[in-house]
Amino acid sequence: MKIGMIAMSGIRACDPELLRLGLTLPGFVERSKTIASLPSLGLLTLAGMTPREHEVSYVEVPELSQLQDLPVFDLVAISSLSAQIKEAYALAERYRAVGVPVVMGGLHVNSLPREAASFASTAVVGEGETCWHKVVRDAEKGRLQKFYGAGAAGFDLAHAPMPAFELLDIARYNRITVQTSRGCPHRCEFCASSVLLTSKYKQKPVEKVLQEIDKILTIWDRPFLEFADDNSFINRRYWKELLPQLERRKIRWFTETDLSVSEDDELLDMMCRAGCAQVLIGLESPVDAGLHGIELRNDWKLKRRPRYVEAVRRIQSHGITVNGCFVLGLDGQTPEVFDQVFAFVEESELYEVQVTIQTAFPGTPLYDRLKRAGRIIEDGCWEKCTLFDINYWPDGMTLQELDRGFKDLVVRLYSDEFTNWRRTSFTRQLRAARRRERSSVLLSQ
Repeated sequence: MKIGMIAMSGIRACDPELLRLGLTLPGFVERSKTIASLPSLGLLTLAGMTPREHEVSYVEVPELSQLQDLPVFDLVAISSLSAQIKEAYALAERYRAVGVPVVMGGLHVNSLPREAASFASTAVVGEGETCWHKVVRDAEKGRLQKFYGAGAAGFDLAHAPMPAFELLDIARYNRITVQTSRGCPHRCEFCASSVLLTSKYKQKPVEKVLQEIDKILTIWDRPFLEFADDNSFINRRYWKELLPQLERRKIRWFTETDLSVSEDDELLDMMCRAGCAQVLIGLESPVDAGLHGIELRNDWKLKRRPRYVEAVRRIQSHGITVNGCFVLGLDGQTPEVFDQVFAFVEESELYEVQVTIQTAFPGTPLYDRLKRAGRIIEDGCWEKCTLFDINYWPDGMTLQELDRGFKDLVVRLYSDEFTNWRRTSFTRQLRAARRRERSSVLLSQ
C-alpha cells in the first residue's frame, strides 16, 4: 500500500487584531511558529514501525486551501490539534469521497473519538504504537475497525520504534523533535499534552534516545533538537547519564521542564556543557492569584512562587536561557495581572517570555469543569483552541478586560525596545555570574 502520513501544521489565531499584531511584533508569534513548524513526531514514529513492504510518505498541510490536488494514497493517517481539527475533518472527507480510508489520531481525537469517527474511517484512541500494526493489517484486508485503542496497559517506551526521520526534507525545519519521556507528575488542570494519552510518567531508555539522535546526525550535521517531553529532568539520575553523551555529540537543544531544575547546580552545569540552549518553564502566574488548584494533586507551583525570580536568575546564570510561560485569565486573576506579569519579567530579566490565554481544550479537567459551570462560550468551537483566542467566560475579569489586557501586554512585552533589553540583560547576568565564579575559584586557591 501507499500510505500517506499527513500532519496539519501552521499557526492559528481567529482574532484579526492578534493576527495584525503578529505582523508587527514578531516576538509574539516566535515560539508559536516554532511549535507549528515542528514535524509530527507521532506520525514519523508510526511511519518508522510500518512494515517495509509498504511505501510511506510524510506530508504537511499548513492550510487546507493550499492543497488543491490530493496526493494519491491507498491509506491516509491524519494527525491534528484541536485548532486545526475541522480542516483535518474536511481533508478526511475529501479522501473518503474518492474511496481512500482515513485513520485519525492525536490529542483531539483521543478526547473526542466519536466525533472524529464521524468524519474518518477510523479513530485511534491513546498511544498509536500499541495498535498501528493491527491498523495496517486490517487496512490491507479492507476491514478497518471504527475504533482502535491502547487499552489499560498503554505503551512501554522500552519498545519505542525508530521514527522515520529520513522522510523529512530537513531544509524545511530549524529543529527536530526527540522524545525521552511521556506524561507529567504534576497533572495541571488545563494541560492538553501527553498526559491525555498516558496515566503515568514514562521514560525512554537512554540508548534508544541516543540511537534516534545518531540517526538524525546522519541526515543533519549540526542539528538543533527539541525534546518533546512534557517535563524533562523528573528523573535526574537518568539525565546525568544522558547528558555526557549529548555533550560528545555536540548538538544544541531545547526542552520543557519545571522550576525544580534550578535546585541542582551540577545538573545545570551538565546541561550547559551538553548544549542546552533554553528551557521552557510554566510559571503560569507571577502572583499567588490563579495558582491555587492548577495542579490536580497539589499546589506545587503555588508553594514555589515566592522563589520564582531567584530560580529564573539561577538557571540563566548557568548560561541557559529561560522561556517563562504565563497563562492569562486563570480563575482568581484580576486585571492587575497584566502589569504584574510585565513587572515580573522586568525583575527576573527573563530572556524569553510566552503569554497565552487560558484555553479549555476538550478532554482536559478544565474543559469539563467549565462546561459543567456553563462557562464555555461556544461548545464545539475548536478553532478557538489556539491559546490566543478566548473560548470561555473568565471569573476575575470581564471577557473584554481579558481581551484588551492581553493585547496591551503583548505590545509591551514584545516591543523591540523591551525584547532587546531582555537579551542584553541576560548577557550582563551571565558575565556577572562568570566573574563571581572566577573570583570564587581564585579565593579558594
